[in-house]
Amino acid sequence: MSAVPGQGESAGGAYIWLTSLSAALGGFLMGFDASVISGVVGFIEDEFRLDELQLGWAVASLTLTSTLAMLGAGPLSNRIGRVGVLKAAALLFLLSAIGCALAPGYTLLVAARMVGGFAVGAALIVAPMYIAEVAPAEIRGRLVSLNQLNIVIGISAAFFSNYLLLQLSQADNPLISPDSLWRWMLGVEALPALLYLIVLQRVPESPRWLQLRGGDEAALATLIRINGEEGGQREHDAIKASLAEEESGAPAGFGELLRPHLRLVLLIALTIGVVQQATGINAVFFYAPMIFEQSGIGNDAAFLQAVLVGLVNLLFTVVAILCIDRLGRKPLLITGLTGIAAFMLLLSWTFGQATYQLDETAVAAVPEAETRAALAPFIDQSFDSEGDFRAALGAAGIGEAGGLESELVAGAITVDTVLVLTGILGFVACFAFSAGPIMWVLFSELFPNYVRAAAISFVGLVNSAMSFLVQMLFPWELATLGSSLTFLVYGLVALVGLGILGRIMPETRGKSLEELELALAPRSEP
Repeated sequence: MSAVPGQGESAGGAYIWLTSLSAALGGFLMGFDASVISGVVGFIEDEFRLDELQLGWAVASLTLTSTLAMLGAGPLSNRIGRVGVLKAAALLFLLSAIGCALAPGYTLLVAARMVGGFAVGAALIVAPMYIAEVAPAEIRGRLVSLNQLNIVIGISAAFFSNYLLLQLSQADNPLISPDSLWRWMLGVEALPALLYLIVLQRVPESPRWLQLRGGDEAALATLIRINGEEGGQREHDAIKASLAEEESGAPAGFGELLRPHLRLVLLIALTIGVVQQATGINAVFFYAPMIFEQSGIGNDAAFLQAVLVGLVNLLFTVVAILCIDRLGRKPLLITGLTGIAAFMLLLSWTFGQATYQLDETAVAAVPEAETRAALAPFIDQSFDSEGDFRAALGAAGIGEAGGLESELVAGAITVDTVLVLTGILGFVACFAFSAGPIMWVLFSELFPNYVRAAAISFVGLVNSAMSFLVQMLFPWELATLGSSLTFLVYGLVALVGLGILGRIMPETRGKSLEELELALAPRSEP
């Protein structure tokens, strides 16, 4: 049954908001950890002489282990509790930040990022699930969206932190030299990680998890604190009735997802899980300075525009939080996917109109005399596409290792930078009020109590695997397909997702988790 409208906010409003914000700090760390690498890629590419796939691995290695963590985070949270998993994640965030800052070489840097990936996967799965399980129905969308808000605040903080540290390193700062800059960028995360570990000591366990584990009195006490005496008792009775329908009353495993009554909700979750990442959001977040620099605006301006990306993401995530329980999940998602497709197609067209021509200044900036000599025939020679320009560089023996080819592309391109910025910011805005927060809200709402942990782990695994592929392949796509075709693929994925979700996605706002279970996944078969 639903809570009485307004009951959650009036009875335990401050408590539930503070509790949800505390749990959602894991989202901040996830956003920071994932996006801080965007400012590091250029420095480690030069320092370690990385090719496209090595650079992609340095970025995507975090997502690989986060994918593995997602598979186990849900079942583990059934064993040690939702809050227990979040505490473990906070500790791993702390260790990863310190390890990245002190890493003596490429291999250990990747290893430290992979440690952070386990924390990212655990926090990404368990924090929204925890918030959904403690939230009153009428404000559940807003509360679960706090996790996404914290993610985008973390992303914005990473972009801003990178830009600030870059400026400090250029001001003859005795502590932050250009050579150690990337280490500071990665290491500063240790401070919020320590704060998260401290805050979690005061966060109560999920009442639905307590009920699953037989903690009837503790579950009721938490529900009463959140919903008041009457509302808490009503929620408690509904949870008990829901769990009583399952023979064992225990959390179910992955095999339960194959049962026919879960097919629709699983299809919806898998579709949005794939589309959310396959439209290229983490290519933009993780490589924002690279994208802007390849439009020819320069390094400092690229970092500054990446900060702007983070601010737009933050602003429109706030819009989503204000609207998600008023307008509903489906209208926001459909509108957002339409915009995502339109802006990705705009980027594809804009880069398709670009031309490429090296001048004497760009060639003179190349440090190796032999390479400058090989580039001499390119001076004032014009190319109509990025692919043709890169192919000509390859034929001249100029490879990608160390980032030289990408630097030459950035130095040669002539493109409408206003349209590039418009396309990126428009895409981020549309993602931020739709697919970004709504996916995690739906994941936490669609599945029944007894299978929620396993189901969110599975669909989160698929989402994270897609994110890994996007991050890993993006530098290769830029080098092989070119910017125009890469963004075209992302736009077409958004159109396919729009068609599928427009047909099968239900509206879930305003209903309790138990009501949604009866409506979307009734267990009527033997």
